[in-house]
Amino acid sequence: MTFVPADGARRLQRGHHPAARLAEALAVRWPLPCEPLLARTEASIRQRGLSLVERRRNVAGAFRAEGGLAGTVVLVDDVYTSGATASAAASALRAAGALRVEVVTFARAIRTPGVGLQGRRPEPI
Repeated sequence: MTFVPADGARRLQRGHHPAARLAEALAVRWPLPCEPLLARTEASIRQRGLSLVERRRNVAGAFRAEGGLAGTVVLVDDVYTSGATASAAASALRAAGALRVEVVTFARAIRTPGVGLQGRRPEPI
């Protein structure tokens, strides 16, 4: 089990890393080792307000993992919105040898008309 690594500045700002805390709790519950297998290659801008294409471009190549992985890796993130971050992180894990990557998240953002990846907010009622 591993988790999507936080951007350093955001982790300092928050004071904790939700995905790491969730992964550690799940690892205890599911008797699996939890290890930080991924690292960020560089800081990326916040995903909020970006289109799907911009989100994918923003995290393309954003993660790396050391080689020597095998079998299935459980990847934990706090929120799944477009899947761009999970996809980029899973790609890095597969490039390092993981045969399969299963993604677990705490929350799933749902797209609704006028809200979401286009960065628009609903009109006040």
